[in-house]
Amino acid sequence: MRKKPEDTIDAYVARFPKDVQQRLEQMRLTIRKAAPKATETISYRIPAFRSDGILVWFAAFKRHIGFYPGAAAIAGFQKELSAYKGAKGSVQFPFDAPLPLALVRRIVKFRVKQMRSVMK
Repeated sequence: MRKKPEDTIDAYVARFPKDVQQRLEQMRLTIRKAAPKATETISYRIPAFRSDGILVWFAAFKRHIGFYPGAAAIAGFQKELSAYKGAKGSVQFPFDAPLPLALVRRIVKFRVKQMRSVMK
């Protein structure tokens, strides 16, 4: 099945103002570097990376970038994520602060290992 243009991360990013596009691209690049074998997709109408299942999702909102690595990753990085709003499987990175890209990279690598252990 052929993807529609709106079913790409490029199309998703293009819908936002330039400053938000920059943040989305930073997230995208950070995730791609942390999980180079993962493929980009759109899942639940937001960008995601897949490798033996969905690793992480991310999305732009009015005042933040949402990052969705799942409950185990949030629990595993609870101390480092305590400065941010979040829920069981998600965290919000506000626009008025720099993105914690090193933390995002570590969380993605955690998810890659987690997915590999599930697939064995």
